[in-house]
Amino acid sequence: MTVTSKDRILTVPNLLSLLRLLGVPYFFWLIVGPHSDGIALIVLSVSAATDWLDGYLARRLNQFSRVGELLDPLADRLYILAALAALFIRGLIPIWVVLALVGRDLLMSVLLAKLKRRGITGLPVHFVGKAATMNLLYALPLILLGTFENSIGHVAHIVGWAFLLWGVAMYWYAAVLYLTQVRRLEEAITT
Repeated sequence: MTVTSKDRILTVPNLLSLLRLLGVPYFFWLIVGPHSDGIALIVLSVSAATDWLDGYLARRLNQFSRVGELLDPLADRLYILAALAALFIRGLIPIWVVLALVGRDLLMSVLLAKLKRRGITGLPVHFVGKAATMNLLYALPLILLGTFENSIGHVAHIVGWAFLLWGVAMYWYAAVLYLTQVRRLEEAITT
């Protein structure tokens, strides 16, 4: 059996993604445990930097892998879920935000499972979906920064909520685009 470059597991980008994953529970604990928001923001910043770096290194070193394709978005989703849960527990965001984002992810999981049963392993990523994720990745730390009682905290709170509302709207718009793709795929399969 020949191992292709897509089958590699031990690559520099994958190790960076693994480090990002290991930071998720620490990040969550910092927010809900000791309320160490400054340190939590540093952990999140390091995660964002390694997210960029693992993609850059994968391209630069030609170290693309299937594991990396799975780990990278998994780390993004887990940071978003950890931030959502922690910010909700702290009373910084309402339950409707959590339900809107988790509900959309559950819908997408059901769709992807349905496609997988038909032999389709994924959908092409839309720019809108990527933009929505980036908005959320900006929004949640800004809302956390908004807990600081100074002018930076006040501005961060406002800007964070703007990114959050726009991110939720785009997240659901991306889901509509994915639903349209699924419908077209199903029509193509049945004809």
